[in-house]
Amino acid sequence: MQESIIHQAEFEANLGWYWLLSGAAYFSLSIVGIPLLLLWFPIGLWGTRRYISNMSAQLTSNKLIVRRGILTRTENTVPLDKITDMALIQGPIMRLFGLHKLTVETAGQSGTGALISLIGIIDAPQFRTRVLEQKERLAQPLHPTIPSLQPDNALLQNVVEMAASLKRIEALLSQKLNG
Repeated sequence: MQESIIHQAEFEANLGWYWLLSGAAYFSLSIVGIPLLLLWFPIGLWGTRRYISNMSAQLTSNKLIVRRGILTRTENTVPLDKITDMALIQGPIMRLFGLHKLTVETAGQSGTGALISLIGIIDAPQFRTRVLEQKERLAQPLHPTIPSLQPDNALLQNVVEMAASLKRIEALLSQKLNG
């Protein structure tokens, strides 16, 4: 059965620059890394653009599907009913770029940390809200089982017959005790 896509996430245009400058900051912290900065910008620019073009996050009616990777492509499919937490994280540099990191944790997840970690989703708080709302919709039963306030006629008839039988038994017992 084909599931309908409820929402397709898009990624911020400046995500590549965030990764590029973050990598440059790490390289500049070491003596060996400083000469690598000359290679980092052209290779990093190509790599980040390629990586972002291969990233996708889809919310379907029953699951969250995340795809990413350049050389090794990864697809994570998480059933919505298994999601236990979705956190939004925004560090100081991410705030400067207007980015959020969205982490998804699941029931039965092995190890520490998030199963899925996505940076740079456009309007990440709204995407998180949509996922959690769809998770709530799945948790609600299709046909609510609210007991009817109207008594069932067959059940009511049985109770009336049982009450009549009990009265006859009481009458017979009182005759035997008195007589």
